[in-house]
Amino acid sequence: MKLKTLQFGEIEFSDDLIIEFKDGILGFEDLKKYVMITEEEGIFYWLTAVDEPEIVFPLFPISSLKEEYPQKDGYEVFGIVRLAKEPSDITINLKAPIYINQSEKTGYQKILDTEKYPVDYNLFVEKTEE
Repeated sequence: MKLKTLQFGEIEFSDDLIIEFKDGILGFEDLKKYVMITEEEGIFYWLTAVDEPEIVFPLFPISSLKEEYPQKDGYEVFGIVRLAKEPSDITINLKAPIYINQSEKTGYQKILDTEKYPVDYNLFVEKTEE
């Protein structure tokens, strides 16, 4: 298959790379099929809708931030990133993570019923001189 994307131009991929979201993603429940795009030197994954490739969710692995974050066996957990021009304004949604099972090619989004994890968690924090 081929997708024409704004960020990466035309990309070609095989059907076995499609990740199925049975219930879609919040606000995009009708879109069920996605493909993950990565850049060689990039820090984000780009979850791209197969049927509407202009719909792209930048993802970041939450395990890189929070070791104690709720996991599910066989699934890797990602947060949707809200990009901004200033790195200090870039946030990740820890409240509604995306779980992806690469071997089964399935995924789902879950809203965590706790105040422990915010919707807008700063991904990058400036170091302060002591």
